[in-house]
Amino acid sequence: MKPKLCLTAHPSQPAAEAQALSPARRRLLGGAIGSLALAGLGPLAAGPAAAAEAFDHGPWTALLKRHVVLLRGGQASQVRYAGFAADRPALKAYLTSLSALPRARFEAWTPAAQMAFLINAYNAWTVELILGRYPRLASIKDLGSLLSSPWKPAWIPLLGETLSLDGIEHVRLRARGRYDDPRIHFAVNCASVGCPMLREEAFLPERLDAQLDEQTARFLADRSRNRYDAASGRLKVSKIFDWYGEDFRLGHRGIRSLAGFFASQAERLAEAPADQARLRAGKVPIDFLDYDWALNDVPA
Repeated sequence: MKPKLCLTAHPSQPAAEAQALSPARRRLLGGAIGSLALAGLGPLAAGPAAAAEAFDHGPWTALLKRHVVLLRGGQASQVRYAGFAADRPALKAYLTSLSALPRARFEAWTPAAQMAFLINAYNAWTVELILGRYPRLASIKDLGSLLSSPWKPAWIPLLGETLSLDGIEHVRLRARGRYDDPRIHFAVNCASVGCPMLREEAFLPERLDAQLDEQTARFLADRSRNRYDAASGRLKVSKIFDWYGEDFRLGHRGIRSLAGFFASQAERLAEAPADQARLRAGKVPIDFLDYDWALNDVPA
């Protein structure tokens, strides 16, 4: 993160009808059914959910479990980039598997499967980007300059294109009318202390909604980045909400304003019932905290 249905025939019906057909017609029907199956439209085709489950994010989970260290009760994390460097062949093998996925197969998946794939891809390639200069950097921004950004170069072979990290996040994940889920901002990780934590497991389609909810809860409960200040009566939150406030106005779960989002998360942002009530009323002034771009590395 940075500033800125498939129709299938009933499985028993073709076989029953084929018994009443001549051999020639059976051959013709069988060929047609086979063609439909190959096209993803027939009874032999795996539906979107089954196709998505066939993609193995297990290697990414294995790497994350080894090299992600949870902090503050799981509200934040650090990354053992030195460990990732030692395991770089395994990381590259996972990246190769992402690159090998045909776009047509991706497009046949459910939105949850697509989102999980794209979030995992963003996070894994961000780690690979860091490893390209590690340990000779203190921030991901060291990979850019005043005139260039580490998120803009297109170098990632994915879905039949060569994409940038911006392309994955802003063109794919944030495309209007496609997913419209602001929780992606708590899932993609830009290798920085100020960013929502790198999760200690891969995102999976069958668990994505619960995983995104947990990422949201963890980030909002981290008082170093989001908190209600009772003394001033102001809500102090991550700069992410300033950069991407528009994404919280798109109607996800019926919420169409940033204040509405904070109202829905009052129990995570404040401890005292009176403070939570103020947040639910939606009248609390908001301050955006400075963003910490330091590398989220485990100290040596």
